Amino acid sequence: MAYLNEQQRLKLLDELKTLKFNQAKGRLRRMDPKARLVFYRNAQQVGRWMTRYDLPTLGTSVTLVEKNRVADDDGDKKLENEWQMVEVQVEPLPDNHL
Repeated sequence: MAYLNEQQRLKLLDELKTLKFNQAKGRLRRMDPKARLVFYRNAQQVGRWMTRYDLPTLGTSVTLVEKNRVADDDGDKKLENEWQMVEVQVEPLPDNHL
């Protein structure tokens, strides 16, 4: 399969923006049989967690950015995490010159 050009990457970006995190993860894994999880919920910035996939067959790297909000249950002393995907970054890999 050929590398994605800029127009195809923008189309992928628009498609992934509409999906939930798990749906986006599944979509990326199905797109490329050699998809590689680079890092999962890595905190590189305050308040933002990043998950990155490299799609070597498509020559593309996709980063899913999430925010986390800790919800305190009423009197139960149980904390629940509410993850929300806030940004998607689609970039070419270094060997993709399209």
